[in-house]
Parts: sequence; C-alpha cells; structure tokens
Amino acid sequence: MARTPVWKSIAIALTDDIAQGRYETGGKLPAEAQLATRFGVNRHTVRRALAEMSEQGLVHSRRGAGVFVAAKPTDYPIGRRVRFHQNLTREGRSPAKQILTLETRAASAREAKALQLDPGAEVHVYDGLSLADGQPIALFQSIFPADRFPGILDALQEQRSVTAALQKFGVGDYTRIETRITAKLATATQALHLRIAEGSPILRTTGVNGDPQGRPVEFGRTWFAGDRVTLTVGGES
Repeated sequence: MARTPVWKSIAIALTDDIAQGRYETGGKLPAEAQLATRFGVNRHTVRRALAEMSEQGLVHSRRGAGVFVAAKPTDYPIGRRVRFHQNLTREGRSPAKQILTLETRAASAREAKALQLDPGAEVHVYDGLSLADGQPIALFQSIFPADRFPGILDALQEQRSVTAALQKFGVGDYTRIETRITAKLATATQALHLRIAEGSPILRTTGVNGDPQGRPVEFGRTWFAGDRVTLTVGGES
C-alpha cells in the first residue's frame, strides 16, 4: 500500500489545527523553521505542505511577513433539513452557487428507484458548484421528477435555489429521507472545478429529500472538498 507523502501528512495536520481553532482566520502560522522542528523534517518539506494548503485557499503568504490562515474548514450540518444558504450563513460565510448545466434526460435505474419513478422516466437535472466566500467547496447534482415539476429548470435558472424553486410548485417544506456519506478521491474534472489537486480527498453525499407526505421530490449528490468542509450529522439542521 502506498504511503502518504510526508508533506501531505503535514498539510493534513495543519488543516486539522485550523479546523480545531488552534490558528484563527487571519492569524499567522508558526515560521517554517518552527514547523520543521515540530514535524522533524526539513524546511523544503514544510514549504511543500504550505504550498498545497495555499493552492486549496486555506492559507496565503505575505512576503517578509509569513503565512496566514485564509479560511478554516466550514462546519456543514447534514440533518433532516439540509439548506445550503442557511448552513453557510450560520457559519458566517457568504454563500453562492454557480450553474454548470441544466438538462432534461431519462433517469438512470438508481435515480428512478430513489424518486419512485418508472424506469426511464424523464428527470430534470441541475449540476452546479457551491461556493463560500467565493471559494468552491462542493460540486452538486440535484435531480427532480419532470412530470411533477415541469418548469423547475426555469425557476432554478432565475433563483439558483432548490428551496425557492420547489416552493413555486407548492412544496413549502422538504426533509431528508436518506443520506449516505462516502470518502472518495477527486477526479481530474472535479479537481479542476474545486481548485484542488487530482486525487485529493473528497466526501460524497447522496440523499433523497421528500415532501411532508413522504413523496420524494429530489435525489441529490454532492462532492465536498475534504479539506474545506467538516460534515456534521444529526439534529434538525
């Protein structure tokens, strides 16, 4: 089994330090020499770890001043009510979404089963990118029954909010029926969108949202940048 490179282990450890609040946003990290002593490596290895964290938007350097924390991983609750804008706003982050594709196609077998549709039934698909303070944190795909929500793609184009789009079709509330979380490695395309290195850790969630009567209204997949988001499970979020 391939071993994790030392520089990557250092980057993971420092990212965890930021997530735990040991280094605050805007705060300065210890000097390279101090970090080299802490981890028992040379300064070049520390520099490689910091460069990786800089590429991911976690730190930034100021010439002659040092390396500073740019952002800490965002806590993202996965509860019965998963609302992107609410989750990010609660954490003091500025949320935004970017549309990648909007299309109508035949459902796959898995999608049809999740949405309780006949095999091959049409679905509307919304692929997009979620951002926090302008930094990409997740790719997502939301899939809706086309017969029940015929104009939802137009609503999503206008508002880029699943909650607002569903409200236009009389779904005033929806809750998570099922959630699955799986660790993955970023593909080349995912890495390009998320501005991370190919093969970086990502967390994939798949879930089904239902209306108050328990009928599925959305089947979703989300791929979170592993170093930028901490998923928390439970509660009524």
